[in-house]
Amino acid sequence: MLSYTYTARNVQTGERIKAEIEADNEQAAAKLLVDRGLAPLEIAAIKKTEGGVGFRGRVPTKVRIIFSRQLSTLINAGLPLVQSLTTVQQQTQNKNLESIIAKIVADIEAGSSLADALSKYPGVFDEVYVSLVAAGEASGTLDTSLDRLATQQEKDADVVSRVRGAMIYPLIVLLVLFGIVIFMTTTVLPQVVAFYKQLPGAKLPFITAWLLDLSHVITRFWWIVLVILICAVYALRKWSKTPGGIHFFDSLKMHMWPIGPLMNRLYMSRFARTSSTLIGSGVPMIKMLNTTAKAVGNSVIANSINQAAESVKGGKSLSDSLKDDPNFLDLVPNMIRIGEQSGQLEGMMAKVADYYEKEVDNQIKSVSTIIEPVLMIIVGVMALIIVAAVLLPIYSLAGKNLSTGV
Repeated sequence: MLSYTYTARNVQTGERIKAEIEADNEQAAAKLLVDRGLAPLEIAAIKKTEGGVGFRGRVPTKVRIIFSRQLSTLINAGLPLVQSLTTVQQQTQNKNLESIIAKIVADIEAGSSLADALSKYPGVFDEVYVSLVAAGEASGTLDTSLDRLATQQEKDADVVSRVRGAMIYPLIVLLVLFGIVIFMTTTVLPQVVAFYKQLPGAKLPFITAWLLDLSHVITRFWWIVLVILICAVYALRKWSKTPGGIHFFDSLKMHMWPIGPLMNRLYMSRFARTSSTLIGSGVPMIKMLNTTAKAVGNSVIANSINQAAESVKGGKSLSDSLKDDPNFLDLVPNMIRIGEQSGQLEGMMAKVADYYEKEVDNQIKSVSTIIEPVLMIIVGVMALIIVAAVLLPIYSLAGKNLSTGV
């Protein structure tokens, strides 16, 4: 299929519309527009570029949430799927999503399901999204599935935003502290030392000499330090994308003090929320576990979920499969067991998600309470070292003058 930009007039409202469409040729594109109730004014082929239309930028989570909510509302109101998508396309302000919706509409008009059309854009619509849409299409509850998706995305984005916000403050403090140390060691300290060395028989205190050596390295060989840092960061980033690196950093997140408990609760809430949404949409258990493993955002937890899926295939219940797993907090399998026994697994998963989302809030407050005094101690120690390096030579000079009676 070819891509075309078009300008058309809505026959009923007279509104002029500019968008994109896919068709085999220009005549087919014009026919598709007429079928949609549009009068074509201008149709022009798009020159293909590497990567194709729809991958020129990312689609923010907030935009994807609005797309899901609007599409759910329109379908619930009784509008056909293609008309609903076209309406959302006209209302969105994100050009990348607009292009993607145009391609999705073309695929659906060619006979594809919505889930299959969405699966062509994994960078925008992940496996959880596609699975829920497929389940909604199969059960005739697409509007409900899309509404569930929007709710889940909102909650997940809100939790992640709070976690990131808690990490910003200590990062800023450490960066400012690093800048102050560099300034003091490269500007203030050399001036004090230069004056002190003019005195006969003067000997620098150890801490001053050590910081002065550090200052010399920074000022004379800064480019070597910079190259080493860049190479180290590059190598670390490359390694962090390998299976071993991903597993190491994911495990570190779960065990590093003081954020380990916070991240554990974040993963539990994400697992429970995604599972509840998938189960409520009618996704089978094994498919739900495989999809959730990819959505949880941690390879260690994902391995545990995949192992649980294999146990469920072998006939064990989900609660028994997760019971002795050290990567899952005890409340999760216990609540799952209650849900399995009562036939309310979806509701229990939702309660687990609500509980751990509140726990994430509490952990954020705890981490903030811990980090602040730790940062104050670090700042105090660094300030003490720098002040000692600057003042010790002066006190030493004053002591010599007093001893000589000057």
